[in-house]
Amino acid sequence: MSGFLAGLCVAVLPLLAAGFWLGRRTARPENLGGLGTPVEHATFQTLHTASLAAPPLRAGLTEETARRSARRLRTLLGTDALCLTDQQQVLAWDGVGDHHRAEVMERLAGALETGRGEAFRLTCDAPDCPLRWAVVAPLTVDDRVHGALVACAPRESAVLVRAAGEVARWVSVQLELADLDQSRTRLIEAEIKALRAQISPHFIFNSLAVIASFVRTDPERARELLLEFADFTRYSFRRHGDFTTLADELHAIDHYLALVRARFGERLSVTLQIAPEVLPVALPFLCLQPLVENAVKHGLEGKADKSRISITAQDAGAEALVVIEDDGTGMDPDLLRRILAGEVSPSGGIGLSNVDDRLRQVYGDDYGLVIETAVGAGMKITARLPKYQPGVHSASRPG
Repeated sequence: MSGFLAGLCVAVLPLLAAGFWLGRRTARPENLGGLGTPVEHATFQTLHTASLAAPPLRAGLTEETARRSARRLRTLLGTDALCLTDQQQVLAWDGVGDHHRAEVMERLAGALETGRGEAFRLTCDAPDCPLRWAVVAPLTVDDRVHGALVACAPRESAVLVRAAGEVARWVSVQLELADLDQSRTRLIEAEIKALRAQISPHFIFNSLAVIASFVRTDPERARELLLEFADFTRYSFRRHGDFTTLADELHAIDHYLALVRARFGERLSVTLQIAPEVLPVALPFLCLQPLVENAVKHGLEGKADKSRISITAQDAGAEALVVIEDDGTGMDPDLLRRILAGEVSPSGGIGLSNVDDRLRQVYGDDYGLVIETAVGAGMKITARLPKYQPGVHSASRPG
């Protein structure tokens, strides 16, 4: 879908550039500044103006985003006035003649209902108002009309009708991308809630039981573990940001492991090898902790002797390479495949499939988890994290 939208944007821009050039050429000559022919200069100006109008629209259609983009859109069309509306009101008016707001909204009812563009004559008694015609182009997302782009001019023009329609299509693409971004955000939030729900009630109960066992025999140890528990739960249930840093995620894992060690003592051995240069790398929130919890569960399950878990984070050029490995019971590879495909969800499986899905959503399908395992052979999970990814920014805060 995003590829189609990008292609549509590219297809619309040459038409806008040609209209922009014709309007500018008839208005006044300009210094091309070594940018080539007039058409090349107009193309550059159109692309630049469109790039300035796009970011506000990617946040959806509101009074604020309409106000910030209306002037750029009017520049693209070269009209005396332009307004953006939703279904009920004019959100922003740029240019002259804003006393036509009420008239425009009255005439929009048909276009907003049918989703078809139209042009109509404006009635005005103001002698100094140049506006006599309005062109309406609906703004649609998924075949639903969200509002309209209205271009106003001194005279009727077939070129303006066509250009307004193309600009409205481009605006609709930006709004559709905004809708996709919002859907993605809602999906990520839902998946984080699922992970929070996955924090085992048994783990919480066992942690509190261990802390209680030290209250009389070693009060200072009990206090330390209670602080570890508080820090871990505070991080896991924080309410800001979809992303965190590798440093913060590893810090939360350290709190988690302190509680696990207090319960299992010498039965669990954990080694960490972390390259300092990868600590600032941003990654999806609660991305690694479920993998460590999985390693603890499968590492200790069914074993009476000592279990070993290793966590490494290495610098791999443009990526950070995180590997979590245990020497536990392992898993049947076919069962693992079905878990990751969402076909089955045994205890502990939701965390793996959730993390795999989120990594693919954020970074692309090439960045899913790589898991090596077999029954009785332990498990090795590798996660590749790009150091720089558009839209991936940590929102870490203290507390």
